[in-house]
Amino acid sequence: MASVASRIRPLPRLRQLPSSFVLPALVLFGLLVISFWERTHSLGESLWMDEGLSIGIASQPLHDIPHVLRVDGSPPLYYMLLSVWMKITGNGPAETQGLSVAIALISVPGGLWAGWSLFGRRAGLICAALCAVNPFLTAYAQETRMYALMLVLSLMATAAFLHVFAYGRRRYLPAFSILLALMLYTHNWGLFLSVGLVCALVPCWYVSEVRTSFWRDALIGFGVAGVLYLPWVPTLLHQIKHTGAPWLNSPNFGAPIQITRSLLGGGTPTVALVLAGGSGLAAVIARRVEDRERTAVLAATVTVLGTLAVAWTVSQVSPAWTTRYLGVLLGPMLLIAALGLARAGTLGFVALAIILPIWALPRSYGLDNKSNASDLRNAVVPDLHEGDLVVSMQPEQGPLLAYHLEDLGGAPKLRFASPIGLARNDRVMDWTDAYDKLKAATPAKNLAPLLANLPAGGRVLFVYPVTSRADDWDAPWTELVRRRGAQWGAALAADKQFKRIGAVPPNYRRATRIGVRGIVYEKKA
Repeated sequence: MASVASRIRPLPRLRQLPSSFVLPALVLFGLLVISFWERTHSLGESLWMDEGLSIGIASQPLHDIPHVLRVDGSPPLYYMLLSVWMKITGNGPAETQGLSVAIALISVPGGLWAGWSLFGRRAGLICAALCAVNPFLTAYAQETRMYALMLVLSLMATAAFLHVFAYGRRRYLPAFSILLALMLYTHNWGLFLSVGLVCALVPCWYVSEVRTSFWRDALIGFGVAGVLYLPWVPTLLHQIKHTGAPWLNSPNFGAPIQITRSLLGGGTPTVALVLAGGSGLAAVIARRVEDRERTAVLAATVTVLGTLAVAWTVSQVSPAWTTRYLGVLLGPMLLIAALGLARAGTLGFVALAIILPIWALPRSYGLDNKSNASDLRNAVVPDLHEGDLVVSMQPEQGPLLAYHLEDLGGAPKLRFASPIGLARNDRVMDWTDAYDKLKAATPAKNLAPLLANLPAGGRVLFVYPVTSRADDWDAPWTELVRRRGAQWGAALAADKQFKRIGAVPPNYRRATRIGVRGIVYEKKA
């Protein structure tokens, strides 16, 4: 026993954290607290149409979601994550938006890692700070949509790409392939980002020391991502052929204005970023060609410009351009901005002192009343009975109305329809050839059978979108929705079999996205 005791060594003392680690850890913790506070002001306040679509798809059985999305047009990753999240937390507005909050918080340590590992500690801390308060991410952190996830993945995938191809660090190649595949499974604009990254191979190849292995790594990195994405390609081709985005117009040359307003928080922060960050980037670009940091800046810039160019060009043929999709650019843009501000010295800190407070200003108005569908629910639920009919003249509003009326409003089991027909699944919008179906719809052919099947005393809730802002309703789909709403509304009002009960909600609270109004009719005996 004495011999054994003599051989026992005391436990080693825990070494103190190095001082170089303590300050960044404290800053990271503080940024996470600020980010959480910023991104929970309007949590659960309001859901709009697109969030209703998300919740409706995620409410399907998990293994059915990829098949359900054949009629929607989106990849499945976010919806499957949301499905699992809802099983744990519930499907209330705040609970479903909480997933986006959690993802947005990941952007802060993600930005710290990306900036620090590529450009040093100062750039990492600046990138984390930009991620913590960026207004685009703040808005979509409080929305049940995939845009926060899209931004985080674009940031991480771009960073991994630069590690591999700008710095020659092959150990990041598996991470790049996986992150790019996840990006592709999150949003179809991941395809545009992929093209931008392929374009960014050119400046990286130009300074590569071993060009044979460079192209081999490129083939492996993009090839593995492609193989992982391959099972989804048949569904993507079906979506391209039968769904599309008829609610959008082809883009013009206003992309810089969209980026300034939505991604960079307006004119003042943009000017500060361009002047201060631009001076820092100019100093980096002025270095000799072989400088790895210079190569990374050029590659990240080409990624942004290449993604923009291919998205703009494709959208001239098949419109797929809207402000929220531009979030895929924000990841590489924040990396470039962080480096520029870090290399701008005092000017960079002055710019940061201007940008961060402006970005951190609470902007709750647009989030608190995205839609007034909850007002309609509160006003109409007492007037509805089991089997009553809800007709949404904007078909994609159907899942949100079903969610509010049945899940949140406590209404009995209702039937949901649109000019396209009776909904087979009231939680999913079927976009399959939807424009052609809506174009062919008439009150006599589509509305009359719905009304004929309603028993005496049955009620119809006729819901139409508020289209006072005509400039938002001039795309092929939205313009047709507005026309069909007027035609069907007039036909129902003139039907002698029905009497009007009243309009709901009695007072319209202006919605910042898309508002709805409803009229309740009852079938006479």
